[in-house]
Amino acid sequence: MEWWTMEAKEVRQALGTDQARGLTRQEAKRRLEEMGRNELAQSGGKRNLLFRFLAQFQDFMILLLLGAAAVSVLLSWHRGDGEYLDAVIIMVIVVFNALLGTIQESKAEKALEALKNMSAPTASVLREGQVCRIPAAEVVPGDLVLLSAGDYICADGRVVESNGMKTEESAVTGESMAVEKESDRIFPADTPLGDRKNMVLSGGYVLSGRGRMVVTATGMETEVGRIAHLLSQQEDSETPLQKKLARTGQLLGVGALAICAFIFCLGILQQKPPFQMFMTSVSLAVAAIPEGLPAIVTIVLALGTQRLSKRNTIVRRLPAVETLGGAEVICSDKTGTLTQNRMQVKMVTGGTKGADQKQKERILTFFALCSDCRMEKGKLAGEPTELALAEAALAEGISPEELWREMPREGEIPFSSARKRMTTLHRTEEGGWITVTKGAPEYLLERCDYVMEGDRQAAFDSGRKSKAQLQNGEMAAKALRVVAAAFRLWDRKPEMTEEVERHMVFAGMAGMEDPPRKEAMEAVRLCRQAGIRPVMITGDHVLTAEAVASQLGILEKGGSSMTGAQLEAMDEEALAKAAAECSVFARVAPEHKVRIVKALQKAGYVVAMTGDGVNDAPALKAADIGCAMGKSGTEVAKGASDLILTDDNFATIVTAVEEGRGIYDNIRKAVHFLLSSNIGEILTILGAMVLGWQTPLLPIQLLWVNLVTDSLPAVALGLEPVEKDCMCRPPRKEKSLFSGGLGSSILVEGLMIGMLALLAFGIGYVYFDRGGEGTVGRTMAFAVLSLSQLVHAFNMRSEHSLFRERPLGNPWLVGAFLAGTLLQCGAITLPFCQKIFGTAALDGTQWLATLALAFAPLPIVELEKLLRKKRGKTEAE
Repeated sequence: MEWWTMEAKEVRQALGTDQARGLTRQEAKRRLEEMGRNELAQSGGKRNLLFRFLAQFQDFMILLLLGAAAVSVLLSWHRGDGEYLDAVIIMVIVVFNALLGTIQESKAEKALEALKNMSAPTASVLREGQVCRIPAAEVVPGDLVLLSAGDYICADGRVVESNGMKTEESAVTGESMAVEKESDRIFPADTPLGDRKNMVLSGGYVLSGRGRMVVTATGMETEVGRIAHLLSQQEDSETPLQKKLARTGQLLGVGALAICAFIFCLGILQQKPPFQMFMTSVSLAVAAIPEGLPAIVTIVLALGTQRLSKRNTIVRRLPAVETLGGAEVICSDKTGTLTQNRMQVKMVTGGTKGADQKQKERILTFFALCSDCRMEKGKLAGEPTELALAEAALAEGISPEELWREMPREGEIPFSSARKRMTTLHRTEEGGWITVTKGAPEYLLERCDYVMEGDRQAAFDSGRKSKAQLQNGEMAAKALRVVAAAFRLWDRKPEMTEEVERHMVFAGMAGMEDPPRKEAMEAVRLCRQAGIRPVMITGDHVLTAEAVASQLGILEKGGSSMTGAQLEAMDEEALAKAAAECSVFARVAPEHKVRIVKALQKAGYVVAMTGDGVNDAPALKAADIGCAMGKSGTEVAKGASDLILTDDNFATIVTAVEEGRGIYDNIRKAVHFLLSSNIGEILTILGAMVLGWQTPLLPIQLLWVNLVTDSLPAVALGLEPVEKDCMCRPPRKEKSLFSGGLGSSILVEGLMIGMLALLAFGIGYVYFDRGGEGTVGRTMAFAVLSLSQLVHAFNMRSEHSLFRERPLGNPWLVGAFLAGTLLQCGAITLPFCQKIFGTAALDGTQWLATLALAFAPLPIVELEKLLRKKRGKTEAE
């Protein structure tokens, strides 16, 4: 029901609540049994560890690798050589990935559990006329709950009594301001959640004052419960990297099958034994699969995670590390993310003009006196607006605590939304009395007959009032919250009626705001430099949102904003179009945030979402990458996120973007290297068959080349430092890992490696074997195929010339090259290895020819880079 549209009396009657006695214990017990406990439900059962582990094997690439392992075992069994090394390596890689995925998933689904823990552990309710403290889980609809400052609100309810009660609801509504609750007002049915001032919401807490509410919803029926339901419906979206690797795996699988079919058919046409050709073709297909790719990607992501942890970013899902590097839009909550979530006095003015230091101190003294702030553990505490005013006084050397002691409060007229003001009475040091009134300027101006101008009082005529109204308007236009102060002196103690609020002296005004984070402006600038569009999504008012967004550079000149009400009226197509242009979304509900994220995704953007509140959680989970704030963030937001920024610094997200781009570049480098190398191996075998030559490589040699070249060099490429210009280019748009000319480069370079190996085999067979068994030719081809790939790894360090970078600037790659070279030379020169691999010792001339061919990829690829650069310049012109 729409409880905010009903009178308090109607609500009590509808829920069967006695105003003086509350519910009976028997009725409360019946409702608890009927409606359930005041807890959030967990959707779906938890999957056990075994099920999670087995689920990791559903990926196409993983299935392909398992097939490769089975074929490898079959081949070894058929040959009778007991060589199962390749199968063992593949299985170790697959199991390692599955274990890592299981560990990550075990940490990923904690959002609903965190939501469960949000409710207050106990609540004060009225049962049969007695105040009882009961577990919050046992609160039922119709309960009369007593609320006071500091209480967490355990259920949604209609306020039936309020004595200056203000609540903080930003975690649910996104509204940064304290909300004053009113029991005697009703609101239209279409009133936004944050404006229903006669309702309180589960997950909020009471800042000041006291009151009573009748519980209208518990558990999953509350607004927090509705968010939990939204959260449970949001499936973890695959990251762009996961999608690209899946497509790569499928492409490789189809390619492997095509190679099998082609080689088999070619062999049959050449009248070779069918079974032998079947085994050869399948063996070659196994060589086509870069079995190290999943492990290398995992290692690169894990190492990136370690680097990010040192830069205030915790990664909860490994693939999310690189996804942020491809982000095109970053949607950010305002309160607590871009702003400090802490009101601050921005401006203090006199009645008709700016205030000098002395006048400023006097105005802040009045604000500190007329305040419900208090000292808690040596610190000021209270409602955000009053706290900001008291802290401003303290910053000017005025101690609120001393003021309260020297001029104690002797009486008050509490604040109410109808009056828009409050008044306190104090004894002056001279023995007289003073009443101080604080409130909205428009309500105080009409009750003042005088105004302070410097140290003197002047008549508050129409001209002076116009100046004061103009000042108020100027501050409001800057999205400042304006509060005014007035006072009246008395010879004797007055009666505290509204009469004391007449014929006052207008002292001045203060303008406050929830200030932007200092570092957020620079972060927004860097985002724009990197081609990323920042978007603000907030539950706050549109004017406030626009002002903050303009300050930060999110809302540029000519930019547009939209409210939740406008968004609600749009269909998905219209919203997708609007979202592509809109920079600020204000007064939005949690489901609106999800719609905005999905609309941007529908428009083709990779979307990152930052936030800290419960209301951000569904959108954090729906986004391509969700970034929660570590300090101010709720456990719900953290549980739904992919990354957690431990310093709550929006600027940290820019650091994470840079790291993500570097990681993606490194993964592309590893893919580039692995596939060009494996294509080189395939073309070596295939080229020899087409030419009618002997097989240039034995199966065990092919497996050894895979082992030496598919592991350490590829991992070392994943450790490349981030390239300096990565944040000066726009986000990548490619849908495939092979976009941007990578596919053609892989084919050209694979052809190069294959031709070099075939050339080595031809030279060795013709000039050194002289038509014999071909052992020297095979050994030279074996050496060139392996060593040329190790050399080629240095070409992968950058798309720019290797000599523009430091050629040996990656010590890991240098180490991998030396280790690989040592292993390869050992396989050729050591006598017991010669028996295993079928190799022959090479003499000086043979080694010279081998090394010349092995190092040929360096000048060839440098020439390719130069031609590509010139072609790019021509196309640009």
